[in-house]
Amino acid sequence: MIASGLLVPRVRGEEVRRDLADSGLLRPDLEIRHEGEFLVLPLVESPDGVPPSWGEVVEREFRETPRKGPARYRDLLPWPDSEKEALPRSFDVVGDIVLIRLPEPLEARKAAVGDALLHFVPGARLVGLDHGVHGPERRREVERIAGSGPWRTRHRENGVELEVDVERAYFSPRLAREHARVAEDVRPGDRVYDLCCGVGPFSVTIAHLGRAASVTAVDANPDAIELLRETLARYPFGGRVTALIGRVEEFGPTAPLVERVVLNLPHEGIKYLPSVARTVAPGGRLYYYEVVSRTELVGRGKALVNSLQSVGEFVEVAERVVHPYSPASDLVAFVLERSR
Repeated sequence: MIASGLLVPRVRGEEVRRDLADSGLLRPDLEIRHEGEFLVLPLVESPDGVPPSWGEVVEREFRETPRKGPARYRDLLPWPDSEKEALPRSFDVVGDIVLIRLPEPLEARKAAVGDALLHFVPGARLVGLDHGVHGPERRREVERIAGSGPWRTRHRENGVELEVDVERAYFSPRLAREHARVAEDVRPGDRVYDLCCGVGPFSVTIAHLGRAASVTAVDANPDAIELLRETLARYPFGGRVTALIGRVEEFGPTAPLVERVVLNLPHEGIKYLPSVARTVAPGGRLYYYEVVSRTELVGRGKALVNSLQSVGEFVEVAERVVHPYSPASDLVAFVLERSR
């Protein structure tokens, strides 16, 4: 069948495939096309959310993927096609828990959507309606719409299992590739700060890789730190991570300098960026995450560097779209290196 696809070099195929899957943009009912040194990854019906840096959107003939059962969760709903079009195409899977956001007109039919997801996602135990992350401790408001059991689960990514409670502490499964990218950039002997760490996926992945001399993970939510400590207690590398309860604005001004600093606070991190940047040693790197409007992305990295002139000399060494955040904005990773 004819459908939209993303043309990418074969050497980047797996990386982009994972990014598309994490963002809910990869179409699972169609097979990936092989075209010499390129792959064409099938996209969902509306590919507007694909960042241009990921590849070129093209039209191709795809073969359908052999599958037992429905190709999409919406196929389990006995609704008219016009009503199904309003359903979100993507959802998050955290361990055995499925999270979805619904437009307000569909919330009255949330039980039917939850039941469809419970039967569609392999191994799903519980489906929650995601009402967003709120407050300084970044707790997610979730409503049970299908299934049973607690909001506590174990989520596996990058070779580790994380203790997660989707109601008590922040965690996003869409950042799995980013956790691995930062860990791979850590050099042997580096000291690392993971600020606003949530349940600690950056810290655990970095410690698991084994290059860092030490990792200090900080979050204002005591439940997040408790979950991180439980994860670390299960692994022999857990002793490399120090998990602390604290606010980023209180930690930054007195912390010793280190070689790698992560600040994943996409909506409010800009308030703390100078204080956090001060903790980066010369030659070290700051990994900063921000939700950016697509109309403002060009030049954003330079603006961040300029905002840090009073702290030290920084240069932007990388900028990448992690995943679409809304129809008009993306979550963007900025890697800033301190020269002195």
